[in-house]
Amino acid sequence: MVQKGAQIAEPRGKLGVLIPGLGAVGTTFIAGVELIRRGIAKPYGSLTQMGTIRLGKRTENRVPRIKDFVPLAELDDLVFGGWDIFEDNAYESAKKAGVLSDEHLEQVRDFLENIRPMPAAFDRNYVRRLDGPNVKKAKTKYELAQQLMEDIARFRDANGISRMVMIWCGSTEIYLTPHEVHQDIASFEQAMKENHAAIAPSMLYAYAALSMGVPFVNGAPNLTVDIPALIALAKEKRVPIAGKDYKTGQTLMKTIIAPGLKARLLGLHGWFSTNILGNRDGEVLDDPESFKTKEESKLGVLEYILQPQLYPELYGNIYHKVRINYYPPRGDNKEGWDNLDIFGWLGYPMQIKIDFLCRDSILAAPLVLDLALFMDLAQRAGMYGIQEWLSFYFKSPMTAPGLYPEHDLFIQLMKLKNTLRYLRGEELITHLGLEYYD
Repeated sequence: MVQKGAQIAEPRGKLGVLIPGLGAVGTTFIAGVELIRRGIAKPYGSLTQMGTIRLGKRTENRVPRIKDFVPLAELDDLVFGGWDIFEDNAYESAKKAGVLSDEHLEQVRDFLENIRPMPAAFDRNYVRRLDGPNVKKAKTKYELAQQLMEDIARFRDANGISRMVMIWCGSTEIYLTPHEVHQDIASFEQAMKENHAAIAPSMLYAYAALSMGVPFVNGAPNLTVDIPALIALAKEKRVPIAGKDYKTGQTLMKTIIAPGLKARLLGLHGWFSTNILGNRDGEVLDDPESFKTKEESKLGVLEYILQPQLYPELYGNIYHKVRINYYPPRGDNKEGWDNLDIFGWLGYPMQIKIDFLCRDSILAAPLVLDLALFMDLAQRAGMYGIQEWLSFYFKSPMTAPGLYPEHDLFIQLMKLKNTLRYLRGEELITHLGLEYYD
């Protein structure tokens, strides 16, 4: 375990950010960073760029910005690369994604056109609604992983990179459960050589990254790095890992509202959620097998926050349903409806309606930035394995075996900030405050 006040290496040199999947989220992130670097736009939604952290007692008035408190990489030091099944450069891909305005894209067109995706390790059996020409060829999955490692090395050498982070912005794969070939590194490598069906493409990226000492973030609900073999590889190589599934639209709302209901002991009969979206993510999730992967990620949130085993009268019989429908006219502009049937004093019923007209990639892009910077920080601080303190960013946070995931957004934020205080040798904030009244 990392020690309080740990020695953190300074972020010298360039930080390479490698992105499997240069679609809507990936290009919105890259274009956004460049717009911010050029002083054209602001990093709204980014904790690392705009967030503050209180230190010591309230009377001390010490509230620095997070980026001034911990040694994060500067935005000017970020270099981007990635893979995609389509040959479009980052400008062409961003145009097709339709997230950012032409006014914004034209101002960074020269920069985006120079980012061309490397051929992807892809298998349509795992993402059935997509297909593209820019894919690698190999006899085995192990050979594909070796090719990804060669890509990483070329990217590092060509750009004079000193450190790297890989962050998954690709599609949701079909639903997979842990298999015996996932149990240890030797079985996993043998399974890659035998093209075993339990080895999904996203696992090849994670394996390649970890083998080369590169932190890996899983931004989709895919199983990917959440298996014993890759967790063991991360520990062996002393590399941080984190996931799963960026917490953006509807699930973000759930992890804000559900803790409030529980805090006031308001009961819940049912929570019905439905979405329409028309981006590539929506098209992929139109496949029942990919939707099942996403559904598992979304459904677990309420049970862990509301703890029906401790509050059976309030939350012991909840009807929780999630629907996602592909609706092309909306593009990346997702609409999420929620109906909550709640009850209060003496059991009298009430309702809450939420209609969140959000933008999926606009909500995800600052998360990608924060995770890239925090994972780099974690590695320089000597932290490795599962980074639960970054649960704040995920729908389905990874935890150590035997621990339940913490979904409450406010507890997650406290955990994140206390981790930063711990790393810098500051006292943790408990909000007890009795000393003010002595």
